[in-house]
Amino acid sequence: MRNCSLLSNLRSMGFRENLKEELSLKNMLVKELAVKSGVKKRSLDKYLTENGSVPSAEAAVKIARVLGVSVEFLVTGHDPHVEAARNSAYGGIRELVRTLEALDENSQEFMLTTAKALKKMLDKQTRVTQGE
Repeated sequence: MRNCSLLSNLRSMGFRENLKEELSLKNMLVKELAVKSGVKKRSLDKYLTENGSVPSAEAAVKIARVLGVSVEFLVTGHDPHVEAARNSAYGGIRELVRTLEALDENSQEFMLTTAKALKKMLDKQTRVTQGE
């Protein structure tokens, strides 16, 4: 009975959305998560679909370990430890991503082109500074 409660919580609290966000933040492909977690890719794909299934507690733990978050975070989107780490490491990146997502497609393409040009310029400047 307790497992049924966990499963309903996983569905209603946004497991799918939190898993998608973690994969994106970690720049990890589903097949990479499958290999690292031991959870079949087909199962992960089901967890990520709109009306997909939810993982067993065991699978959720395996997924969370690979992603470096708690099952609680995957289920609710909240975990004090994850949030503290994110605020220091990913806070600005997350805000940037949300801002970019709010832009229209042309503006997103412009920003991507600008960011790539800036990175190229900074890489070149670093090589000059280091005497390469």
